[in-house]
Amino acid sequence: MAKLLLPWLIAALFLTAHAQDRDEDWKSYLDLMGEIEDVENTDWETAYETMSELAAHPLDINSATLEDLRLLPFLTEKEINDIAEYIYRYGPLRSMGELAMIKSLNYEKRQLLSYFFYIGEEQKQGFPKWGNIFKYGSHTLVATGKIPLYKRNGDEEGYLGYPYRHNIRYTFNYSNYLKAGIVGAQDAGEPFFANKNKTGYDFYSYYILLRNMGRLKTLALGRYRVGYGMGLVINNDFSMGKIGMLATLGRSQNQIRAHSSTMQAKYLQGAAAKVELTKGVDLNLFASWRKLDATLNDSGRIQTIRTDGYHRTQAEMDKKNNVEQTVAGGHLNWFYKGFHAGITGTFTHLSRNLQPAISAIYRRYYAHGNDIWNASVDYGYTGAKLTFNGETATGSCGAMATLNSLSWKVTSEFSLMAIQRFYSKKYYSLFSQSFSEGRRIQNESGLYVGATWQPSRKFQLMAYSDFAYFPWPRYQVSQASHAWDHLIQMTWQTNQWKMGMRYRLKRREQDMNDGQLLEWKNEHRGRFYAAYDGGNWNSRTQGDLAYSQFTGNSLGWMVSQQLQAHYKWMKASGGIAYFHTDDFDSRLYAYERGMLYSFSFPVFYGEGIRYWIMAQADVRKNMKVIVKVGTTNYFDRSVIGTGYQQVKHSAITDVEIQGRISF
Repeated sequence: MAKLLLPWLIAALFLTAHAQDRDEDWKSYLDLMGEIEDVENTDWETAYETMSELAAHPLDINSATLEDLRLLPFLTEKEINDIAEYIYRYGPLRSMGELAMIKSLNYEKRQLLSYFFYIGEEQKQGFPKWGNIFKYGSHTLVATGKIPLYKRNGDEEGYLGYPYRHNIRYTFNYSNYLKAGIVGAQDAGEPFFANKNKTGYDFYSYYILLRNMGRLKTLALGRYRVGYGMGLVINNDFSMGKIGMLATLGRSQNQIRAHSSTMQAKYLQGAAAKVELTKGVDLNLFASWRKLDATLNDSGRIQTIRTDGYHRTQAEMDKKNNVEQTVAGGHLNWFYKGFHAGITGTFTHLSRNLQPAISAIYRRYYAHGNDIWNASVDYGYTGAKLTFNGETATGSCGAMATLNSLSWKVTSEFSLMAIQRFYSKKYYSLFSQSFSEGRRIQNESGLYVGATWQPSRKFQLMAYSDFAYFPWPRYQVSQASHAWDHLIQMTWQTNQWKMGMRYRLKRREQDMNDGQLLEWKNEHRGRFYAAYDGGNWNSRTQGDLAYSQFTGNSLGWMVSQQLQAHYKWMKASGGIAYFHTDDFDSRLYAYERGMLYSFSFPVFYGEGIRYWIMAQADVRKNMKVIVKVGTTNYFDRSVIGTGYQQVKHSAITDVEIQGRISF
């Protein structure tokens, strides 16, 4: 089948594609903000989908509110305020080039903004007429499928469905005012119109989002996400890593977003609203009821809440929607001349008692019980040079968590940042997500110091050092421990070339084999890359190195090459990477282009080669087709994976197909 299918697909890539589009171009500019890092510890997928959705439906910058500008995770609070103030003071922008008059925005961020906002015609103030919304709104339908040209063990016996992964999403959008849609998603191996999935897809998300209706700034119905303060109480939206914190200078949150993602976790279901009570005072209220997947213990209590969303086997299907969750909460925010302060509160009720297995000592203070509440105060100041943000939280746990960040723009070229956090070992919240080394907002205290120096558009230097202390045992650590993370990154660019290098040393204490003594595990990671933009074509050459030292030494390295070309009617891209690592400890990651709304950042270990090719076709003005074929070939094994996911071959090939229609 593969021999017959692959030549036809590759021919289709080059014979049907034409016209350059901007859907993928913003990702290249995003790369200028700093290499994607902390893939395992950062919710990049959520941030990526948010920006993909906004790039597909840009907003009018002249009618954009502060809430609209905060949709973009790479802007600082100072930059957001400066954009709004410039438009208020000097009137509507006549071109995106006028953003150069805003001193706080550098060249890269101005370029990024052009992909998410446009210059619209001057409109009368106020919410538009519903007739105009339905007459002039845009409709977008996107369908995506992934076909594996191999069989897993579970495909032959164990999985309830067929081996194909697919999803469909419909979006209705009208400028900065209305967004509505539905998403259906199916993982490989899950039943379709069968078992508990009688309505077709295993997962659906549906939403209506209204904005800028006078004092009603935002109204979300259906499935949505929220984030307030620094995320210590609730943040089921995106969070940035340690380099991202430098780029945004520790920006706080006050957002309600639609859940337009295929992710089956980190969302609420019901209604949320943001209302302007008076000038400078906003009130957010939200209520949610939804069902969760959970692993139950012998007494019928919740041992763990599952978030992977898989329902491929009967055992996984039996855990589907077996717990009900009710959530209510709110956030009151005040801001005046750069100062802001807020209060957040949440209450959660679970239909079954949450009782994690505390036989493992590191789980002793995990969230437990039927009813859980949390409350916090957040505060901050945004000035021309100094920015301060913080949040302090507590809850039914009877413990405290606090996070505070301070940034100082010493000059227009040089800025400093410090982040202090203290998360009690007893603190917990079911919805917290924020800055941390240990991934949990619990059992951690630390200090992060970072700096950015950009003396010219051509050169940038970023560096940070982060120290963390964990007073209670953690997974694979049976006593109090420490971690230390250092990074330095340099980039140099001209109009056509960009080169960069980075080095990261991460040290953390772990148990030795006997579990009685701690030993430092050292991870060294380095990267060098050179990228060229020739207009109609561009390339990126990259080398990665990883070296781990613990009970033994582990070395890994990878070289990769990516190309993308535009020629009249064709746009195609491809890449190849050779990797060689001693084991999983020296694993390596490589970003590669994927389907719209799809974040592709595979992990490699062992020895092998990865190669892929992708092309896009604007079949008609409002119709796009994308096809991608990718193969991973291992040289050091005859089978890939374990259990139901095991493939009895040394190579796997996947075909992805996507179509988009806009009208």
